[in-house]
Amino acid sequence: MRRLFVTALVVTLAGSVGALRADDKANPTGTWKWTVMRNNQSRETTLKLKLDGDKLTGAMVGQNGQETPIEDGQFKDGEVSFKVTRERQGNKITTKYSGKLSGDTIKGKIESERNGQPQSRDWEAKRSKD
Repeated sequence: MRRLFVTALVVTLAGSVGALRADDKANPTGTWKWTVMRNNQSRETTLKLKLDGDKLTGAMVGQNGQETPIEDGQFKDGEVSFKVTRERQGNKITTKYSGKLSGDTIKGKIESERNGQPQSRDWEAKRSKD
């Protein structure tokens, strides 16, 4: 009887640890960085994400350190999506981000509008080890 109990306990604990490891791999929480080219200059972009249950929150960090909150953040089945709205010269500009999380990398698309025309480009962010 005691052996059966110990065996059941070991199996239960091993399953719990495996589930925790699986959750860790599929968690976008952290600081993410990638490089963007603008006007022939490279600029590092920083994104902070936090997953709380099924709600994804966070902010984009500007060059001046100012944080712009993300909107409509979602994380489901390894897919990240959110929007960022900024104001430039009195105009609101909304950029949509979507991507697939794989380990310490998010690869996907950035979609926005410029002069009334849709724009789309690839992005690949790496989780910062800092």
